[in-house]
Amino acid sequence: MSPNILAILPELILTLTGILVMMAEPCLAPATSRKPLGWIAIAGTVAALASSWYQIQFGTIHAFSGTIQVDAFSVLFHFIIGAVVLVTLLGSLDYFQGHATHAGEYYALLCFGSVGMMLMTCSVELLMVFIGLEISSISTYIMCGFRKGQATGSESSIKYFLLGSFATAFFLYGVALAFGATGSTNIYAIAHGLQTTATPYLAFTALALILIGLGFKVSAAPFHVWTPDVYQGAPAPVVGLMSTAPKAAAFAVLLRITFTGFPIYQHRWSVLMWVLAALSMTIGNLGALQQRDVKRMLAYSSIAHAGYLLVAFTAFPFDGIAAACFYTATYAAMNVGAFAVITQISGYEERARTIDDYTGLGQKRPFLAALLGFFLLSLIGIPFTGGFFGKFYVFTAAIHGGNIWLAVIGLLNSGIACFYYLRLLAAVYTKPGTEASARLNQLRPISVSAAVGLALAAVATLALGILPNGAVSFAEFASHSTLIEQGRQQCAASPDNCHLQLNFDDR
Repeated sequence: MSPNILAILPELILTLTGILVMMAEPCLAPATSRKPLGWIAIAGTVAALASSWYQIQFGTIHAFSGTIQVDAFSVLFHFIIGAVVLVTLLGSLDYFQGHATHAGEYYALLCFGSVGMMLMTCSVELLMVFIGLEISSISTYIMCGFRKGQATGSESSIKYFLLGSFATAFFLYGVALAFGATGSTNIYAIAHGLQTTATPYLAFTALALILIGLGFKVSAAPFHVWTPDVYQGAPAPVVGLMSTAPKAAAFAVLLRITFTGFPIYQHRWSVLMWVLAALSMTIGNLGALQQRDVKRMLAYSSIAHAGYLLVAFTAFPFDGIAAACFYTATYAAMNVGAFAVITQISGYEERARTIDDYTGLGQKRPFLAALLGFFLLSLIGIPFTGGFFGKFYVFTAAIHGGNIWLAVIGLLNSGIACFYYLRLLAAVYTKPGTEASARLNQLRPISVSAAVGLALAAVATLALGILPNGAVSFAEFASHSTLIEQGRQQCAASPDNCHLQLNFDDR
């Protein structure tokens, strides 16, 4: 197989799947269920995951003139993105039943959006990153307004589009300035060019602009203002997707750019990351305390978790990359699981919006209540859940890097988060009133596909909490392979830097 085809095999499969869904959709009568199209998308996603596993045996793959690099790092994020898309598809097969005849477009957009996210994770050329970012963003903009009869959905889509365009402009200006400072937009060439650049301040300004653009995508404070309104108006399964998969892709790009492209400036950008992490954790948790709308509360929660993940950027490269990879996996599992439960409870009509609407869920639907409680406990960071070990890994990496006070701020914020998560959990197990009881009686039975999706998220969250060794080892392997490749590229560009590769090989 051609290296170019092999390198983008998951993306090719998902692209063909999306095209097949779009070609099949007009062939169905308007009143016919679109669930078969969802099953096509599920089959394509499973095939893409299998192809990512197939790529591992080839080690590091370079393709398309060095713009694409498939290694353990990119494969790990391919798994995370593919798993999130799979759970989202399983949980939303019945979401549009009886309400939307354009559901086939939703499945195609999910496939195309995941193509963009996967391209971002394996690109070492900033222009390719931009292409992947746009493919992912455009799909998400459309899906945010997919409930066409709702004004909040249109508002959500427009806000996300306008502010997302702003963020993209910052990212592009950063890429342009990086080219001006180093003469290249390739991440490894930038790292080499920074050693001899005559305009170091221009290069650091470029990095700052890139951080602003990606900070918007990961909902890091102070670039978070869009998040609560967009999450509130978008459909629940779309929120579950956009709060995890695009963030994972953006964090993968951020890890490559900072630790691989700008390692020479780590003493500067780590200070920025320290501030962004502290702001995101504090603003996110304090904002969530004031929310009664569940999706807005989880929007502020996602801002706080972006802060927890940014803590890893202040650690040493090996520890920081591994901790960030592991935390991304745990956050994706528990957050997409929580929104999968919300999708089943609220439905297309968004029957359950506020915390009060969840009153009595434990008595009427004990299975959904138990799953929601489990995911909320993991988001808090209770032991024997993935959230606990994810935070433990990140804070330990920060302490090893000498950032003890940042770890203390993170622990204090974790304590604050207990209040609003447990407030929702308390409502779930409170005795329902007459109105709440009637509303809960209207819930549809859980379909087999939705139950499978919920089970996958729950098993992943539990496994990452009680049996984390395999995931940790893979995260460390991904970190090691990334830094080894950085050493090889520097060795090829400048033999004086070959000692960097040897150091990591010895480790």
